[in-house]
This record gives sequence, C-alpha cells and structure tokens, in this order.
Amino acid sequence: MTQKDRYQKLRAIIEPYLPDDVSADSITLDSHLINELNINSANLVDIVLDVEDEFDITLENEDMDDMQTVGDALNMIASKIK
Repeated sequence: MTQKDRYQKLRAIIEPYLPDDVSADSITLDSHLINELNINSANLVDIVLDVEDEFDITLENEDMDDMQTVGDALNMIASKIK
C-alpha cells in the first residue's frame, strides 16, 4: 500500500468527524486534527479506533499524543504497518 493510498483511507476516516464548518477539502498533510480541523477529543478517539480497524494496527496512548497532524497520523500508521 502506497503513502497515497494510506492518505486516501485516512482522509475517508476523518471526513465524517469534521464539524459542519470545516470542509473536507481543507484536509492536508499539515492539518492539525484539533486546532485546524476542529475535531474534538471524543471524535479523535473514534478516529483512532477506525484507523486501528482499517489498517489492522494497535495504537497506544502515547501514539495518540504524537498524532497532532494528518501527516503525523500517516507516519504513525506507516511505522506500525512495517
């Protein structure tokens, strides 16, 4: 699976959790999940669970702390898949 494939899957996971005032078009690698995409902490947990299911990985609490941006999440996914 390429980085682009992982990005598309991650984007599809994030989109349903975006608040109404945030467009899916605004999701970039540099987008901060909480500060820019306005994802609340409860939804962030749901995103993590969806990521674990989609990519068949396990993320620890410290991993969640390191997932600040979409790019961080992709890097975390890539490191867990290897």
